Amino acid sequence: MIESGDLFFLFIVGGVAGFVDAIAGGGGLLSIPALLWTGMSPIQAIATNKLQASMGSFTATANYVRHGLVSPRKLWFAVFMTFLGAMTGALLVQRLPNAWLETLVPVMLIIIALYFLFSKKIRLESGEQRISLTVFSVLIGFTVGFYDGFFGPGTGSFFTIAFVLLLGYALPQAIGGTKLLNFTSNVVALGVFILSSHILWLAGIVMGAGQILGSYLGSHMAIKHGGKLIRPMLVTISILMSLKLLLD
Repeated sequence: MIESGDLFFLFIVGGVAGFVDAIAGGGGLLSIPALLWTGMSPIQAIATNKLQASMGSFTATANYVRHGLVSPRKLWFAVFMTFLGAMTGALLVQRLPNAWLETLVPVMLIIIALYFLFSKKIRLESGEQRISLTVFSVLIGFTVGFYDGFFGPGTGSFFTIAFVLLLGYALPQAIGGTKLLNFTSNVVALGVFILSSHILWLAGIVMGAGQILGSYLGSHMAIKHGGKLIRPMLVTISILMSLKLLLD
């Protein structure tokens, strides 16, 4: 039974996580440990996190679509492949250990942080596209979707870097595409976890309310301030996530 004090704590953490996630990704770094802190099992924390993350990512996605920074029609195949990947990952996480991911994730996040830290100024206009959208959808959509269904933290960072490096997206558009695909993977994984009865609904809904508020404020700030705000936050979140996961 989740106590009232824990629910208030989850609401606050959800708001902060939603704000951060809407800008740079990495909200799971805050939300999953917070859920575990209330006494949930790891699978309950991962499942409940998908409920609140779905609420927050929907709010952020809708805001980016409304401002014309992402086109669901253009990214339909990426959405489809992310759907397949997330469903596969969410099914497997209930059967397989994820210890190998706990080693791989920090390494990937360090690479992301180093790229943003040492690269030249992140472009705010479209750059060179290195692969087709179809190849991107199969390689990145399915793979990152699978990871999000299986575990989750860092998904937004992975998608954002892929949009910038592989498709040449400007950073605000990359964040918009990220929110769309992240929302897809969250909802699909949520559906799988609902069927397996691992979700603690009250905790997820309360935390999700905070996520909605934080995601709304964060997405507005990202759209207004663009790369000036997104870049340092993405670097910071990636480094913090790396340290957190390496020390666990």
